[in-house]
Amino acid sequence: MAAPVLRWSCPARRWILANIDRGPRHGRGSPTGSRSSGKRGQSSVAQQPLATAQKPRKGEHQWAAVVGLEIHAQISSNSKLFSGSQVHFAAPPNSLVSFFDASLPGTLPVLNRRCVEAAVMTGLALNCHINKKSLFDRKHYFYADLPAGYQITQQRLPIAVKGSLAYSVFVGKNRNQVINKTVRIKQIQLEQDSGKSLHDDLRSQTLIDLNRAEGQLRVDANISVHHPGEPLGVRTEVKNLNSARFLAKAIDYEIQRQIEELENGGEILNETRSFDCKLGCTVPMRDKEGKQDYRFIPEPNLPPLLLYDSASLPAGADPQQVINIDQLREQLPELPRVTREKLVQQYGMLPEHSFTLLNEVGLLEFFQNVMKETRAEPKRVTSWVLNTFLGFLKQQNLAVSESPVTPSALAELLNLLDQKTISSAAAKKVFEELWRSGGKTPAQIVSEKRLELMQDQEALEELCQATMEKHPQVVMDLKKGNPRAINKLIGLVRKATLNRADPTVIKEMLERQLSS
Repeated sequence: MAAPVLRWSCPARRWILANIDRGPRHGRGSPTGSRSSGKRGQSSVAQQPLATAQKPRKGEHQWAAVVGLEIHAQISSNSKLFSGSQVHFAAPPNSLVSFFDASLPGTLPVLNRRCVEAAVMTGLALNCHINKKSLFDRKHYFYADLPAGYQITQQRLPIAVKGSLAYSVFVGKNRNQVINKTVRIKQIQLEQDSGKSLHDDLRSQTLIDLNRAEGQLRVDANISVHHPGEPLGVRTEVKNLNSARFLAKAIDYEIQRQIEELENGGEILNETRSFDCKLGCTVPMRDKEGKQDYRFIPEPNLPPLLLYDSASLPAGADPQQVINIDQLREQLPELPRVTREKLVQQYGMLPEHSFTLLNEVGLLEFFQNVMKETRAEPKRVTSWVLNTFLGFLKQQNLAVSESPVTPSALAELLNLLDQKTISSAAAKKVFEELWRSGGKTPAQIVSEKRLELMQDQEALEELCQATMEKHPQVVMDLKKGNPRAINKLIGLVRKATLNRADPTVIKEMLERQLSS
């Protein structure tokens, strides 16, 4: 109870889909559509998932899907929204419950300053207008996990309104085309969390845990379909989705379910549904025809929440007693969009590479540390970090923090490659050894394995000449205009040097000797 929860709503967003085939379909456990992988508890889930749109066949009608999201995100705070009880994940049931959380008579709510600051910073990050005056309301409904019989929320005048979140979608065969999109944020409000019902089917009883604050993210999706140009369809609400992946699957499934229902002559009920992650489908919970009246009234025990900016801050005000919006704006960390733009501009990397660096926890810091210690070009560093390094991590299901290869070690390896001390093939062997052994430096591995490139140019010249003399037919093919013949000669020379010669240097020597 009284856990610090931040709720924001995204107005309905629509996109066009083709009429689906009326023929046999896969089972209900096989939803179609996009996949999404977002980070837990981040505002990126406010983006509307992408639906698979196909061109309609002749004579078919298009469908438009409309989706609005209500996101409940737990605020990272040490105590609850309206009480001093601690917030601790997986604490024993009812071990973190104050008298107010238990709704004992005479107890009063005390607003958590940290939660207000977090709400303001979230609103600023989402380009919202911050209301300098916001109000708290009581939302009345009766359920076992709500002992007071009402929930404290911000229905009439929330803390932030009219925001937006810009994001990018990669499309195309190689997913290298970027489409920028924007989703609207209707409002952000502070809201008291309810308790948690624990259903014991074995004993046919329900137990209540008033600790709450366990779930960091929950999303309710409101979904409807209609023909473009016609009135909006009847919507259903899919409740309590706890991951971006399940959110995308639930929306995709529900859109297709509604289209099939309407095309088969049925009707859509205004109902609440849940998503069965094992079956991959939505199932009915209850209908909304008898929608209850929440009887919103002003919360009598909490005064209006007043915020200030630098211009309106009262003279001589105690900083501990007021919240300055401009001061919180200055404390905002650099937003991902800004970081991605800087990476593209500073290092000339592709936009999709900047997304990967930010989406993998710790990868951006790893990349930046390598850049600080190497003389290699940013393009080469980016390639090694995103392809070789990240590839090894994924093969062994490791986080960046668990990598046996440090940024310093990779930077030293890239320096050896940049100085042409080793070849690209040798660099990969050194990286594999770094990953396996740990503790050894790239220079030590190069020395032990004798992987350094040949520096004796005269000896390499003699080796190239000897190779051509031993393979006159290959030389003849090259002179007749066969471009592949020189690659064979390069391979023979490299084999003779145990792959310690630079292919580019070998090619230059061969061409020079052939032309002399």
